[in-house]
Amino acid sequence: MAEARARIRRSPMSRVDTAWLRMERPTNLMMITGVMMFESPLDIKTLRKVIESKFLSYPRFRQKVIDTPTGAFWQDDQDFDIDWHIRLTALPGKAGKKELERLTSQLASTPLDQTKPLWQFHLVERFGGGSALITRIHHCYADGMALVQVILSMTEMGDDSKRKAALAKRWLKKEEHAPVAKRVGAIDRYMQLGGKMLEKGMDFYRDPTLAAMLASEGVDIAKEIGMALALPDDPETVLKGRLGVSKRVAWADKLDLDEVKSVSRALGCTVNDLLLASATGALRSYMLERGEHLEGVTLRATVPVNLRPLEHAKQLGNHFGLVFLELPVGEANPMRRLERVAACMKVLRKSRQAVATYGALAAVGMAPPPMQAFALEMFSRKASAVATNVPGPQMPLYLGGRKITDMMFWVPQTGSIGLGISILSYNGSVHFGLIADAKLMPDPDSVIRRFRPEFEKLLYLALMARWEGPFCAEAADALMDPTD
Repeated sequence: MAEARARIRRSPMSRVDTAWLRMERPTNLMMITGVMMFESPLDIKTLRKVIESKFLSYPRFRQKVIDTPTGAFWQDDQDFDIDWHIRLTALPGKAGKKELERLTSQLASTPLDQTKPLWQFHLVERFGGGSALITRIHHCYADGMALVQVILSMTEMGDDSKRKAALAKRWLKKEEHAPVAKRVGAIDRYMQLGGKMLEKGMDFYRDPTLAAMLASEGVDIAKEIGMALALPDDPETVLKGRLGVSKRVAWADKLDLDEVKSVSRALGCTVNDLLLASATGALRSYMLERGEHLEGVTLRATVPVNLRPLEHAKQLGNHFGLVFLELPVGEANPMRRLERVAACMKVLRKSRQAVATYGALAAVGMAPPPMQAFALEMFSRKASAVATNVPGPQMPLYLGGRKITDMMFWVPQTGSIGLGISILSYNGSVHFGLIADAKLMPDPDSVIRRFRPEFEKLLYLALMARWEGPFCAEAADALMDPTD
């Protein structure tokens, strides 16, 4: 017995992963939930083979979490049973999109069993003409970028060996992630500074010793953290309030990625700017319908920023920071909304806010519970949503020989935040999804259905700009709803 116990592998959990583990609340479960839809039926025997041979090639997924007052660590699950983690289910009635959304909502509201490895796959054998697969993985295992790599490792490219090799190396262009590597070396210093900040009860700016240390580091992290802490709380709206324990998920009809890219080029912004501005417009329209007075109102979303080279994603873990993005829901003019989102993102891309918050998260992971609760609540009061955009592979993928026609995922929200905005590109299309606290937003479809019309406003304006020369935001006034 002693020898058997000695063979059980244990390894310490990183401070940032520990922070995500301990952020879990009954009102906000720290799960990343995803859905894949298949062109033809997938049987559970085939799925099991894929998970055994590919997903479980990552040893971490055979380990459970042990959390102690002195820290958390990973431990091999002696009683690991793959059948616990692979579930077969069915949809009622028409077994269509609404029924799949309802099942996904229920699973996104249901905690994973803390005595076992924190992941599950739920196979819906019959959905449309094929099947659907709902995935739930706890955030402490990995961030969204790493989990995309995990999911890709489970897929195939058919018989195209050249494209298989390209997919195995990366799914992003090198230039999109190369600058990240330059920031990684500074993360350890920022983690130390984040710890110092929490030790001082967030009052670091009054500590002359810390000020001297920051000066010796030659970085402007004090300014970045100070600006984040000085942000006023987000205003009380229908998107901000007391949370319940049930979530609602929804996803929109996909957009053509080439069309989105063309509009972004015509309007002189990034694809991310364009999509987040469209999401902002959809939220504005929904809030007005709910009776909100939005003149001059700006909300914030916390946006994850990748902080590691893409090729390191297979190492799992969480390696991202957060920035606060302004969502100008009080702006009626769609072009001015886009300009403001683009301007804010431009500033954030040049800032060190992401690495600063990464350091703070590392410190939160090892802080006493009262400090953890204080830090989590303080930061979550400053935003009304979490928004993330993950670029996926731009070619069709297969899992167990079945073509994946669509996929979507939803990120967890922290503290008192009750809304998650997810954008995923895959196989030439853009997929937009929402996850919302059921008490705050019982009908996320009411926002989802507004996403395409908001994008089409900007598409129309881009077409006008091509024919009429340089575009001026005042021209967008013609598109405004007279009831706005």
